[in-house]
Amino acid sequence: MKRSILSMIGILTFCGIGLIASSAMAIDGPLANATVSFGQWETLPLDRLLADPAGGAAGNNHELIPQIATIKQGGAVNFIISGGHVVAVYDNGTQPVDIDTTVTEPAANCSTGAGGVINDPTDRIYRGPCHAPAASNTTTDLRRDGVEVVQFSKPGTYLVICARKNHFVNDGMFGFVRVLPGNGK
Repeated sequence: MKRSILSMIGILTFCGIGLIASSAMAIDGPLANATVSFGQWETLPLDRLLADPAGGAAGNNHELIPQIATIKQGGAVNFIISGGHVVAVYDNGTQPVDIDTTVTEPAANCSTGAGGVINDPTDRIYRGPCHAPAASNTTTDLRRDGVEVVQFSKPGTYLVICARKNHFVNDGMFGFVRVLPGNGK
């Protein structure tokens, strides 16, 4: 009995070490792609079939998860957009304080809420569409949620923000993509 318990502990220990070693090797392997949740719906009574509740604000966390994604040069980040958000990526070294939030614009197919869309082109290298239904078209616009896949060809640390002004300014909805040297393909 004692031997079988010791054998079982040994087997479990060996399996645990194997899992740790294999996950460590995965970290060193090619990091071609990463996935970032751009907002997330809370699991509360929510029926989005007909329309987003209260302009999409109820039940949606305005954050990037994880806040820092790491890939290798040539890789891409899959931004999975949940709710009314606009992905904007700024060049290596840009910080949140560098973004001019006084320049805004309405966006096509976007509701007029959330303070408009930030339109600071300085060092912006990518801006996606608005993933929120227009106020007059909430039941038929299919861009409430979506995916934006952005490739990064140069090493560096890139700022990613939600360009909906209130999400960036009030909720701190931003994060970073760290791109390491080396081809991730």
